[in-house]
Amino acid sequence: MQQRKLGSQGLEVSAIGLGCMGLSSGYGPAADTQDAIRLIRTAVERGVTFFDTAEAYGPFKNEELVGEALAPFRDRVVIATKFGHVFGREFGQLGLNSRPEHIRQVAEASLKRLKTDRIDLFYQHRVDPAVPIEDVAGAVKDLIQQGKVKYFGLSEAGVGTIHRAHAVQPVTALQSEYSLWWREPEQAIIPALEELGIGFVPFAPLGKGFLTGAITPDTRFASTDMRSMVPRFTPEARGANQAMVDLLGQLAARKAATPAQIALGWLLAQKPWIVPIPGTTKVHRLEENLGATAIELTATDLRDIDGALARITLQGERYPPFLQAMVDR
Repeated sequence: MQQRKLGSQGLEVSAIGLGCMGLSSGYGPAADTQDAIRLIRTAVERGVTFFDTAEAYGPFKNEELVGEALAPFRDRVVIATKFGHVFGREFGQLGLNSRPEHIRQVAEASLKRLKTDRIDLFYQHRVDPAVPIEDVAGAVKDLIQQGKVKYFGLSEAGVGTIHRAHAVQPVTALQSEYSLWWREPEQAIIPALEELGIGFVPFAPLGKGFLTGAITPDTRFASTDMRSMVPRFTPEARGANQAMVDLLGQLAARKAATPAQIALGWLLAQKPWIVPIPGTTKVHRLEENLGATAIELTATDLRDIDGALARITLQGERYPPFLQAMVDR
């Protein structure tokens, strides 16, 4: 497995990580615990060293799963988790809390659930407008000085917030959505990260599964599947956006690859400090995703992709309103 450096503070991880959220929540019923543990450990065997979780996934269950699965390999892997949410009783009920005392409480609880003595990368899950980002960065800085956290990250943060946080405690990585069907970060985020020496960890690099080609206008989502609430996943939007999947299928045929591998290979080709974290519950999909590191997209290929994308108008917002309200601008 190829390695990449995230940020300028020395964090090195596998070129593709594993997003673990879907093993416990987000995309319908949780996977069987033993099957999920086997999948995570298979990823380690295949050379993955970067695993992403959060207290919000479950909530709490995913950290426990990741902690159990990775305990035998703890010194060989990098575990990223997140703070900043409070939880309601129903699916989709999330609030924000990034007060320093809450950050400290979450860190202690996450350490126990993850069965570890340090969190390798601690992200603010969403920017909390009620708490100055300088206070957030300061709280994580204290945890780093105490040895409980190694690196600081942000998620879905805007350029101004990134600069302000970075001035207090260097930000190692930003985790935000980025893929062939969501390229907004190219406008301001990626230039800012390059300027500051911050790595980029795209979540949903396969468009929440859409770019694999496995989702059609006839696909039905469970009520516990977040895609049931996402405007970009209405049957009408899926039908309109099929042109993107068709394009990936054509490129994949030329490269003897799969659409998912082309989508991940495109991300890897953008910058050497970009590390996507596709998620899956299936070993064969894990192996397919990791195969993207062998895909070589030439400058001509990348220009062809850009030209073809310019002729496709994607439909539907990527978040329902209550989640869109948590995205920092």
